[in-house]
Amino acid sequence: MLCQPWLWCILILASAVRFYGFTTSAVWCDEGSSLMLSDYPLADIWLHASHDVHPPLYFMLLHGWMALFGDSLVSIRTLSVLPGIATVLLGMWLVRLIATPRAALVAGLLLALLPTAVRYSQEVRMYSLMGLWLIGATIALVYWVKAPHKHRYLVIYTVLMAAAFYTHYFTAFCVIAHWLYLLLSGRSTGWLLKRPAWWLANVAIVLLFLPWLPGLLDLLQHMDDLKSGGDVDWEPAVDARSLPAMTWQFLIQDEGDSLPWPLFWLAPLALLGGAVWMAVRDSTPHKFTRLIVIYTLLPILAIYAVSFASPLFIERYVMFAALGLPLLVAIAVDRLLSYKRAMAIALLTLFVGTEAVGLRSNFSNDADHFDRLVEHVNQQFQPGDRIVVSDLFWYFSYVYYNKTGFAPMLYTPPTGSGASGRPNDYGFGTLVNADGAKIYVDRLADLPAGTGRVWLISSKVQPDDFGLIPTGWHKAQDLAVDDTQARLYLTCLGAECGAEPEWSQLNAKANP
Repeated sequence: MLCQPWLWCILILASAVRFYGFTTSAVWCDEGSSLMLSDYPLADIWLHASHDVHPPLYFMLLHGWMALFGDSLVSIRTLSVLPGIATVLLGMWLVRLIATPRAALVAGLLLALLPTAVRYSQEVRMYSLMGLWLIGATIALVYWVKAPHKHRYLVIYTVLMAAAFYTHYFTAFCVIAHWLYLLLSGRSTGWLLKRPAWWLANVAIVLLFLPWLPGLLDLLQHMDDLKSGGDVDWEPAVDARSLPAMTWQFLIQDEGDSLPWPLFWLAPLALLGGAVWMAVRDSTPHKFTRLIVIYTLLPILAIYAVSFASPLFIERYVMFAALGLPLLVAIAVDRLLSYKRAMAIALLTLFVGTEAVGLRSNFSNDADHFDRLVEHVNQQFQPGDRIVVSDLFWYFSYVYYNKTGFAPMLYTPPTGSGASGRPNDYGFGTLVNADGAKIYVDRLADLPAGTGRVWLISSKVQPDDFGLIPTGWHKAQDLAVDDTQARLYLTCLGAECGAEPEWSQLNAKANP
């Protein structure tokens, strides 16, 4: 049993760091796409998610959540915070099943403060939920290994793994980790692979996933469309530094480029070596420490290896595996306290201190204030105005904050080769292509001629996202917020457009 006062203290801590500042930063592109997809009816979510790069369960849950609690920033991000908090509880539960109550409490503390877990508990995406399903499924597996005759644990395992597959495709790496654990743990668990119940559970997972399989196969057949739309193949290539850099990203929310090279390499290698040592030296009856090591390392190493052929090594994609790091450190600290107390305290202090650096980075990073830019346009908007957004990266966020009643348009200039620059029906394009006739603008000069006002929303990078501004357009406002800008152009002479305020150009800086 866990000491309840300490348990509640850890859960309060986990809640505090996840709710702290969780609405400071504006909705960004991926979050905006989640909201647009979740706004569809359930049948349409199924259809559009089959053309997206993620399965539909999270979006369906978000759809229901918004129906109950609205779409305010507090509401939509709370749906990610709550699974993040619950995962801390499940992490303690898992460690308590395989180690001591003290180890479980230490695991809860370290998992509550894990920067990568905190970060993705504050995003309107599926990664926090995915971690919840997979830690829960691992708990169910532990219960079944302890009592193979109790098939209800495999039923729970099946349901949780199916839910995880409907949440993110990388669940497959967790399945491989579970199979590998049973295979590599010798006589203690290897015989379980021969039990029909285990095979039936895995067949049931496949059967539950079958309704989604046609959509997945169709998506795989349209990989070229995903690539042309920029939804895949944007990830950076990996090299030898990528693995330690990812470890630092988990812990300090920075790739560690500014760290002294011995620290950059040796600390991640020490964690890797320590985890492998714990797996090899695990002498417990069921080798459950080995299970946590495999759950943690196999997905990270496998996705890293695959990324040399097709880059996929992104922090959020492997966050679920990183949840095992604090569990392993907690088990190590607990064991060291019995015979090397000073070393245990040093390890605990170093890990907590490193996490504190990561949390500080999370909380002190410059927030995105794109909402302020959209609010300015909302306030200045006049009937008949048009709004043109330069890229899908900004478009979804703009739609979320837009209160004008006018659907923003999307700039879709031809590519350098002369091909159409309009999105296709796959990736992000699936969310907007049906309305393409209304919202796509291939050239600014294609907008209806005559007197009027046009808002251009783009990044501040040079050259201008919109290229050449049509002759006869006169800039009336220029608002810069962080790395974005909103420019108001008059498509006629000022006198013909009616009375305008005295400013002809406003160079306003809305940065905090």
